[in-house]
Amino acid sequence: MSATDAVAYWNRIHAARPEAVSPRPNPCLTSAVAGLPPGDVLDLGCGNGGDALYLARHGWRVTAVDVSSVAVERLARLASRAGLSDRVTARQCDLRESFPAGAFDLVNAHYLHTPLDLDRAAVLRSAAHALRPGGRLLVVDHGSTAPWSWVQDPDIRYPTPREVAADLALAPRTWTVERAEARTREATGPDGRTAEVTDHILVVRRTA
Repeated sequence: MSATDAVAYWNRIHAARPEAVSPRPNPCLTSAVAGLPPGDVLDLGCGNGGDALYLARHGWRVTAVDVSSVAVERLARLASRAGLSDRVTARQCDLRESFPAGAFDLVNAHYLHTPLDLDRAAVLRSAAHALRPGGRLLVVDHGSTAPWSWVQDPDIRYPTPREVAADLALAPRTWTVERAEARTREATGPDGRTAEVTDHILVVRRTA
């Protein structure tokens, strides 16, 4: 699929959803950043912008990227209305073709899943290399299939956080796995349904 097709695909997904007025941050993000000093953060696949806005409100300088121009434009509007335009930079970016420039204290990759071709390990490896010393890469993946998920394959297998970390092939002298665990929680879908879901959480810290 070409870059143009990928943008069109995800634009259709986002345009089909009502524009969020006050999008919620992911709970794994809020718990992961509690106690961290704010700095520069890269939000990969920003979606409806809940994480980016939460981080900006808590003092972080946010670069938020998504392949969907609809998602990026919506986030820019929300940031402007909230008076956070000076802390949120929203950019359209196809991670299959390029990775955002810069050095970051945190890279947030929440549910960076796609049915399209994407070398996810290469993207996350680039994210780890974009960290400053002491910075963290937070990867949160689905560990179960929610009733509202766009993937309903009963045979799907979700890689464990340790498997994701192994795929990144990061040098242990430079990066340390701080956290690799599965956690269950009660979640609410876009249609209001609730279900117990499992998140796979990986935190990698750059030590040098």
